[in-house]
Amino acid sequence: MREQVRFLLGQEPRELTVTDPTMTVLDYLRGEQRRCGTKEGCGEGDCGACTVVLGRLNDGRVRYEAVNACIQFLPTLDGTQLLTVEDLKRPDGSLHTVQQAMVETDGSQCGFCTPGFIMSMFALYQGTPNPPQRQEIDDCLAGNLCRCTGYGPIIAAAERMYAIGDRTGDAFRRLAGQTVDSLAAISDQETVCVGDGSRRFFAPATLDDLADLVLAHPDAQILAGGTDIGLWVTKQLRILDTIIYIGRVAELAEFGETDSTIEIGAAVTYSAAMELIAGHYPDLGELFRRLGAVQVRNAGTIGGNIANGSPIGDSPPPLIAAGATLHLRRGKDRRSLPLEAYFIDYGKQDRQPGEFVERITLPKPDAGTQFRAYKISKRFDQDISAVCAAFALRIENGRVAHIRIAFGGMAATPKRANQAEQCLSGRPWSEASVASAIAALAQDFQPITDMRASADYRLRVAGNLLRKFFIETTQASAATRVVGAGNFAHV
Repeated sequence: MREQVRFLLGQEPRELTVTDPTMTVLDYLRGEQRRCGTKEGCGEGDCGACTVVLGRLNDGRVRYEAVNACIQFLPTLDGTQLLTVEDLKRPDGSLHTVQQAMVETDGSQCGFCTPGFIMSMFALYQGTPNPPQRQEIDDCLAGNLCRCTGYGPIIAAAERMYAIGDRTGDAFRRLAGQTVDSLAAISDQETVCVGDGSRRFFAPATLDDLADLVLAHPDAQILAGGTDIGLWVTKQLRILDTIIYIGRVAELAEFGETDSTIEIGAAVTYSAAMELIAGHYPDLGELFRRLGAVQVRNAGTIGGNIANGSPIGDSPPPLIAAGATLHLRRGKDRRSLPLEAYFIDYGKQDRQPGEFVERITLPKPDAGTQFRAYKISKRFDQDISAVCAAFALRIENGRVAHIRIAFGGMAATPKRANQAEQCLSGRPWSEASVASAIAALAQDFQPITDMRASADYRLRVAGNLLRKFFIETTQASAATRVVGAGNFAHV
């Protein structure tokens, strides 16, 4: 095993012996490197003040993505390039194009949030060769909060950087070959093991090594993107004794499609899978666009959202409605089960000691299947659902031949509405049938009242979403959705 974490800080190779396995990248940058351009705001991945950019090898090139440093553990940097706002200036000290655009449009006021905005815009600039549409800019900036300027000048800066930038002369593009070589030089197949003896962080590089580690340490916390687990440390101040990180396992980052299915490895991020999934399930792609922000989607994984078993996770309800299958592994043994069977009770899942989620199989919808997913939250971006609903329907000869209804936020687990489904199955797809199914939702769910919604509100919204689904599948001309910039239909 290798006992050092290796990464690039800017262009400089770093090899660290990490004793605190849950030290955040933010604390490392500010406390040990004195790179104070990266700010601490919320400490939970919401405000974007701590945004940094990670570069990873991808098919012989470097892919740059914005992430939140406040909930990213330092050992997860192994094999990556870490860029902060201090890395952007040119060798002569002049500003990078992104920074210059912010100056020219007066996009900074108090300046506290500005470095985070700059890094989000930098990732957009590096990853999007042509001037982006307004919706792409809005999505890019949705994870960065500013209380001073409003967003007009910052959006103008995101547009301006393409007008004034010389992309061929960009230093990061000129050094791309060197960066690829440097990242390749620090990449290997060894398992990383760091910590202080009593607390350990393992990062295997192969699937078999991962299986052996999880079997040997069945009480270890399995870590993927850290968008949930990071908050256990920064907000709940929990001490995690043993962590097994799956982000270096190449097999788990694989995704693709067969003639009939979409296969998603447990370490595949929302950002990576979104385009493929949206091509077959447009509503699910749009739902993912509202999940967290770009920084969260670049780190968070679909497999992690499932494995944690949260009753308000946004991905399980639509995946359940679509008929997804979950694949688990324990040592050399594998088993599969319908996704809805994985969730047993609040905080309890059908996962044995030493077992982990390996991948998810999502069937492609049949030609006659109508699928919808809806998210109800107080805020459009970066908000946890009060209710998340998904429906899959096939009509034959005017009657319901197939129906799957799943909700999140309505029970202790993501759950199918079995009674409502029974009220609809085999019956005409009509207002009367839907009304009986809405009444049956009270048998399926007894939601709770909390800070996000009351029990009565949740039950009423669930019924209204079923009614909305009926309207959308029977009245093609009905205006049921608000259309925003870029003609994206808001869920």
